Amino acid sequence: MPREIYLVKVGMTMTEGMVAQWYIADGDTVNQGEMLYALETEKVNLDVDAEVSGIVKHQVESGVMLEPGDIVGYVFESGEKIPDEMQATSAEVEHEAKAISQARIESSQGPAQEKPEMAIGSVKSSPAARRLARENGIDLTQVQGTGPGGRIIGADVVAAKSKGVDAPAREVKASPLARRLAAERGIDLGSIKGSGPGGRVTKADLDTVVTDSSSSGGSVSRTKMGVVPGDTVPVQGMRRTIAQRMHASLQSSAQLSMDMEAIMDDAFKLREQLVAEWESEGIRPSYTDLVVKAAAVALLKHPRMNSIFTEKEITLLREYHIGIAVALPEGLVVPVIRHADKLTLKEIAIESKRLATAAKEGSLGLDDYAGGTFTISTLGMFGVDSFTPIINEPQSGILGVNRIFDGVEWDGDRPIKTKKMNLSLTWDHRVLDGAPAAEFLSEVTSLLSAPYRLLV
Repeated sequence: MPREIYLVKVGMTMTEGMVAQWYIADGDTVNQGEMLYALETEKVNLDVDAEVSGIVKHQVESGVMLEPGDIVGYVFESGEKIPDEMQATSAEVEHEAKAISQARIESSQGPAQEKPEMAIGSVKSSPAARRLARENGIDLTQVQGTGPGGRIIGADVVAAKSKGVDAPAREVKASPLARRLAAERGIDLGSIKGSGPGGRVTKADLDTVVTDSSSSGGSVSRTKMGVVPGDTVPVQGMRRTIAQRMHASLQSSAQLSMDMEAIMDDAFKLREQLVAEWESEGIRPSYTDLVVKAAAVALLKHPRMNSIFTEKEITLLREYHIGIAVALPEGLVVPVIRHADKLTLKEIAIESKRLATAAKEGSLGLDDYAGGTFTISTLGMFGVDSFTPIINEPQSGILGVNRIFDGVEWDGDRPIKTKKMNLSLTWDHRVLDGAPAAEFLSEVTSLLSAPYRLLV
């Protein structure tokens, strides 16, 4: 009996994902524990290992968006008969149904526009590729496939459209994520100079400068987000996940916010000293690192802020894992500094840098996202004085870090120039009231005002 290969579900909020790359070719042998395929979701890229040994049969090609738990392939025992085709997945059936329905509509409308025959039965192609080919009148027999076994994927059709189908599109080295984004944005990968190994096109290359035809016939430089005025940006992938979760968070909890100032003179001096002290090790602590450490210490004294609310009970968590919101061109990700209460300030600086780098490179793993109990979001680098962060459910609080500015304190009647920073706390009023929330925030500001306590 063949063993199913499922699309692994990563976390409670995952709603869709895809096989970004098959590491074991269709028909090749895999050993138990060997990397089988690369999973890509809205936020996580993860390598999935084979649970058993045997011969791999692909059920879907790379790049097809599926639901968690969908079957993506099978592993057959040695000597077991392998059929040419397996039962289609629900996603493939849906795509095929839409394709057939559209074809019937087009045929009923008459030959208003000549379209070449698709020859679907003799060409290996993904449902997305067939849809794009049908919409753009492209003959799939003239398109060079870059998917597993030469299968045509959506990005191949986009490339063929831009170059014309008379000459097959040349092979372009690109990451699976870059291929998917290029197909979604209508970008010709062949026009992008890759900055990855061997000229490989990466996601970062697509997010820099791309040209687009304007109404005046010229070219428009896209923003770092890859858009220009007049574009329609689909709400999908990470953007859709963020929209759904933030809206659900506001609807399902009683969120309130408050601000409080921290005097940062000593924190400013301490950071300068630590930057100089750790320069030879390449460690450069940030103000956010100081806030992470201060928040971890404060959570120990105010455990209700480190809790989860359910309809019947409030669970005070035993571990203190602080998430750090990292801004990417397509949205926010929140990797987690685990056991922040047990880490030194130096260890927090090292881990936060690693997570931020991995987030921007798209190499965060499952463990980097898991188990956050409290979140810190930073907008100070943009000159923000105050904002209202939204709780990352099912957590009970999130702390916003704003810019450091020149303020004034009074020594009697004498004004003293000082450095200050505003902190913005949002908490769930179902878990704790305003007074205990203010006590937590006051503890954080007190620790930042006397930051040497964070080193002991």
